[in-house]
Amino acid sequence: MNALEIVNPATGRVLDSLPADDAAVVAAKCAAARRAQPGWARVPLARKLQALAALRARLESGRDELARILTLETGKPIVQSRHELRGVLERIDFFAAATPSVLEPETVLDDPAAGLTERITHEPLGVVANISAWNYPYFVGGNVFIPALLTGNTVLYKPSEHAALTGVAITLALHASGFPSDGFISVIGGGAAGAALAAGPVDGIFFTGSHATGRQIAAAAGPDFKKLQLELGGKDPVYVCADADVAKAAASLADGAFYNTGQSCCSVERIYVQEAILGAFLEALVAEVRRFPVGDPLDESTYIGPLARRPQLAVLENQVADAKSKGARLLLGGRTIDRPGNFFEPTVLAAVDHTMAVMRDESFGPIIGVMGVAGDAEAVSLMNDTDYGLTAGVFSPDRERAERILAAVRCGSAYWNCCDRVSPRLPWSGVGHSGIGVTLSTHGIRTFTRPKAWHLRKA
Repeated sequence: MNALEIVNPATGRVLDSLPADDAAVVAAKCAAARRAQPGWARVPLARKLQALAALRARLESGRDELARILTLETGKPIVQSRHELRGVLERIDFFAAATPSVLEPETVLDDPAAGLTERITHEPLGVVANISAWNYPYFVGGNVFIPALLTGNTVLYKPSEHAALTGVAITLALHASGFPSDGFISVIGGGAAGAALAAGPVDGIFFTGSHATGRQIAAAAGPDFKKLQLELGGKDPVYVCADADVAKAAASLADGAFYNTGQSCCSVERIYVQEAILGAFLEALVAEVRRFPVGDPLDESTYIGPLARRPQLAVLENQVADAKSKGARLLLGGRTIDRPGNFFEPTVLAAVDHTMAVMRDESFGPIIGVMGVAGDAEAVSLMNDTDYGLTAGVFSPDRERAERILAAVRCGSAYWNCCDRVSPRLPWSGVGHSGIGVTLSTHGIRTFTRPKAWHLRKA
């Protein structure tokens, strides 16, 4: 059996290795999940919720050690790792509160005169493949496996190869909390294990990752008509209007662009600023970004850690070189840091345009391009000039103006005077190359079910 090496992105050293599942092992795990599913579906929801409450308590009590594991293998600053573990508790609370009503049968017609009742029930999909991401494994994974389990599905959970130790920790926590070992099964490995799982006999594939891999998974799912959900990338734009508070906008957008070292699906990746305040905004933004400490992700003061994936350094270097060659001004950063690990300088580019890769291609790192615009119409045109459609934001004290602009932008989530925010109460979805399907909210719970129509007539 092959081994999966786990490398610390802050040092380049091997942390650990895990046995990697081959196609035969994946097939056996799929068969086990299939056998277990009918029994798990019959378990009363109250017992499932008891297991979820136990999981919540376990994640809360073990937060420090779980955060340390996450930081060691992904490079996420330790304070941000603890924030993720704290934040997942709110999502657990939402799923626990909302799932019972979502699963309640609906009577849509009750006609005593005709002796006819029409009812809808919500049945589990069956076996769900959850191919998850490394950047927020508790958030992204939990958005799938928690509602999937509560609605009666069994889950084959493949954590990213860059967060496999966290995936093992999640699996152990679920089993210790009362979720069955054959109802939640981890699949460990790289792309080959993911491909075997996507091609396996599952009823739904829920994937978070790149657009390129999403296309491959869609092709694998198509012939068997598997339920498919793809949470892919983004090139998320924000427009700062001339009437915005420059200091507040700059502070919010610096955090929105550089939190988790810019490795968030909904990181701010493009900023458009009305020309009347462009100079003041750039000055304020650079001042904010300069204050971000770069260093050891285990250090409590670190805000910018290493990139989780070393090849991404070359992507960022190429985006900077391309932008500079086409006339962009480098205001800050722009280089790989000469030290062990995958560190890149926090980078701000001005005088950018849409001929440059930094304004068109996903960056997924600590880099931002800022472009001046004449007004709202130009901003909307540029915000929509992308194949992606995940999030978009507007900064202005004028809510009516902001909502009018955002209504014209093609995106799944719209932000007014905020950014890089996800709520369990709201659906999380994208359009275009940002994917299909939905997680979170009641819509994200119901996506793990099939509606069944009942036509009931008295004899």
